[in-house]
Amino acid sequence: MKVDPIIAVMNVEESSKWYQTVFGCRSIHEGNEFDVLVSKEDEIFICLHKWRAHEHPTMKSPNITPGNGLILYFRTENMEDIRQNLRKIGYSVEEEIQLNPNSRKKEFSIIDLNGYYLTISEFHNYKG
Repeated sequence: MKVDPIIAVMNVEESSKWYQTVFGCRSIHEGNEFDVLVSKEDEIFICLHKWRAHEHPTMKSPNITPGNGLILYFRTENMEDIRQNLRKIGYSVEEEIQLNPNSRKKEFSIIDLNGYYLTISEFHNYKG
């Protein structure tokens, strides 16, 4: 089983370009109401859905705080590359790279163009 996260965004094309620049993913759908971004391994990375399009009940109002109660947590072998991509575009971070005392892995956090909180961590497997 896999989860394909779909987040509501104000501007699908702008958000798609941002995610592609920062994470090195690519679009396989391209559109102004919906886009699907995949990793280098062709796995779905994230889907972007325009607010109010297609009558989805949880995507009707862009006036609520996006991402309330949600952290998008990315485990990656390219954490340093992602941080460097953010530096290149002059994008600020919420928390610089630090050691998480629970996972004992390095991570940092940002807020994306639409207000979603993202944590980017060194890749690791969860051990119960």
